[in-house]
Amino acid sequence: MATRFLRLRNRRSPPKLLSIALLILVPVCVIGIFTNGQKISYFFRPLWDKPPAPFRRVPHYYAENVSMEHLCQLHGWSIRSQPRRIFDSIMFSTELDLLEIRWHELNPYVSKFVILESNTTFTGIPKPLFFASNRARFAFAENKIVHGVFPGRITSPGSHEDPFVLESLQRGAMNALLLSAGISNGDLLIMSDTDEVPSPHTLKLLQWCDGVPPVLHLELRHYMYSFEFPVDYSSWRATVHIYSPWTRYRHSRQTDLIFSDAGWHCSFCFRSLQEFVFKMTGYSHADRVKRMDFLNYSRIQKIICRGDDLFDMLPEEYSFQELIKKMGSIPHSASAVHLPAYLIENTDRFRFLLPGGCIRSKDFTTNP
Repeated sequence: MATRFLRLRNRRSPPKLLSIALLILVPVCVIGIFTNGQKISYFFRPLWDKPPAPFRRVPHYYAENVSMEHLCQLHGWSIRSQPRRIFDSIMFSTELDLLEIRWHELNPYVSKFVILESNTTFTGIPKPLFFASNRARFAFAENKIVHGVFPGRITSPGSHEDPFVLESLQRGAMNALLLSAGISNGDLLIMSDTDEVPSPHTLKLLQWCDGVPPVLHLELRHYMYSFEFPVDYSSWRATVHIYSPWTRYRHSRQTDLIFSDAGWHCSFCFRSLQEFVFKMTGYSHADRVKRMDFLNYSRIQKIICRGDDLFDMLPEEYSFQELIKKMGSIPHSASAVHLPAYLIENTDRFRFLLPGGCIRSKDFTTNP
């Protein structure tokens, strides 16, 4: 009888052990999902999300010392009797170094530099008018600059206002600023962020050729932190437009056509750690800062030199093959070839953007 009782007791033991295991595992799983929900969601993205329709790539032909007439013909276009005017329009935050490189690079081809800045970030944080207070640094282009200020909206902590709404309002204000700059039908308009820089030969081709599509996205080579960390050719939001009465300033998909290998996109390419923190808390994706230690200067510095992700996120990919391929640190590159000429001419001032220059200063500097 005693033996039978022990057997029954042993048979009942597993449920008790199972209950204890569940009591331990369930909270651990809940905490793990709560703290790593974004990573889990991104990892399984190929299962729950579909990629956007692919772009139709327009081949890009270029070589030095080839005539513009021949280059136009290679693209199926014809040469113009005179070049189009080009209006370069950007919304500006703090990127003084990239703005200087951009404007020097494009200055020979651009008729007007149209720049709009706000006294708040997209998340409603008050900010100085960095361009206005450093305008003397851009005296080389003074006669081409059309500067506007957008009155931002300061938000209170915990208000949960959508930063994309304020970003959209600011982009809408650019339409009026372009008209005040004197843009006309048939002019070439660049819509891009400061860090999305078309190459000079791309602009020269588009301004001298007839038959260019009315709207083209620009495929830009994407870099992270500096030109030491080339990511891929996934940057597509920059566009060029043959201006018309229906043209509206946007930073989203506007056509299926994309012009291949048309420039550079250098994300988070800042001189100082303070600028990294400012952007991380001020741009439309500030919700990616999940913990305050994400803003720690020593952490950010280590991430920059390793080529890791600032927000500890997985790649935003639609197939497991691409996801796994891009997981981990961005490979370093020792190449500084085919970069903006002004950058190479001024390496002493912009060493932080080149291979081997990952160490950043601590505080923001307006006059390096």
